[in-house]
Amino acid sequence: MRSVQGAEMTMPEAELEQLWTPAHLERLARTYWRFITRVTLGLVRVVYSESERSVVLLARPLKLLTFDAPEYELDGEHGCVRWRIKRGVLVARNGRGGHGHLQIDVRRLPDATPGEGKLRLEVEVANFHPAIASGFGRRVYNATQAKIHLIVTHGFLRSLARLELAESRVGRLRA
Repeated sequence: MRSVQGAEMTMPEAELEQLWTPAHLERLARTYWRFITRVTLGLVRVVYSESERSVVLLARPLKLLTFDAPEYELDGEHGCVRWRIKRGVLVARNGRGGHGHLQIDVRRLPDATPGEGKLRLEVEVANFHPAIASGFGRRVYNATQAKIHLIVTHGFLRSLARLELAESRVGRLRA
């Protein structure tokens, strides 16, 4: 399965320059996980370790999704944070082992107005093999898990308009 949701943002160029750092890319990633926890009223949380991130329902034994530690890319025009999907109860057996990924991609767009910066943000899940589609069929997956992901991702993208980025839990890229 593949799913991509995107949004465009416009902000003052000076503000964009201040945000265009590895540390802010890491904070954007943390903001995504914080949003997941908030929108599920704390039922779904992210557990951090040095080598992976696990999305759990209530507590650690019930790992819905487990990802490798994030990979970061950032240059003058493009930023990306990617988590490779390892395993979890939502992942079909043939989709385990890092073949699929979740990523947040940020690209600078040509300025429409002098003094303004324009961004394209996309959240992508690619090469994901959902367990529910393997067990119950693609129609059930599309009516449940895929629809929930779509609603949550749109909410996350809308929430970025406030630019309240969460502090990183790991702080690997902090200056």
